[in-house]
Amino acid sequence: MKRFEELLAHDYYCSNPDGSIVDRAGFLKQTAQPVTIKGLRGVDVMIRMFGDIAIIHGSTTDTTAEGRAARGRYTDVWQKQDGTWRTISAHVTRG
Repeated sequence: MKRFEELLAHDYYCSNPDGSIVDRAGFLKQTAQPVTIKGLRGVDVMIRMFGDIAIIHGSTTDTTAEGRAARGRYTDVWQKQDGTWRTISAHVTRG
């Protein structure tokens, strides 16, 4: 949690796989919940730089609590703010 608190911009928003949108406080709250998946891996990560903005596209693989293989995709947007990279937005899908 401490690392997320350091990396998330104060005006951060995330689009969740269920279609909901949460702000920074909501994201930190949902991230604090116990993790039920195992073996989370980031794959096919592509980082595109645009000056003080970076867009990261990637896929994830993991195993659900029921033992089923699962995949997801994400897009993160980062911005350099006062010399520090912070994430300002994310969009996550699960399949």
